[in-house]
Amino acid sequence: QVQLVESGGGLVQAGGSLRLSCATSGRTVTVRDMGWFRQAPGKEREFVATVNWSAGSTYYSDSVLGRFTLSGDTAKNMVYLQMNSLKPEDTAVYYCVAASRSLGGDRWPGSYHYWGQGTQVTVSS
Repeated sequence: QVQLVESGGGLVQAGGSLRLSCATSGRTVTVRDMGWFRQAPGKEREFVATVNWSAGSTYYSDSVLGRFTLSGDTAKNMVYLQMNSLKPEDTAVYYCVAASRSLGGDRWPGSYHYWGQGTQVTVSS
């Protein structure tokens, strides 16, 4: 089993920045895709961004494109999410995800095998 551990969440004012990190541990498996989903109160889980390691392709939701940047360390199976120009509507629990097959930016949460426990991001207006 692969464990994902997120860090870096917190409270920030609108227009500010945060950087989330996700580390993997546990059984060594081949991870093809890693990235982030988020869930705001009363809403369904929403795709944010993912990366496919072999292709080096990254995928972003329209709502974060141009403001968030996903990067990673393939050797360590770590991913980071740099979030700039944060808005109150970005407030959510952010989950790190991973998959053992290439998903090409699949936005359905059920496609991702592994999930972290989540980290809270709160953006005040």
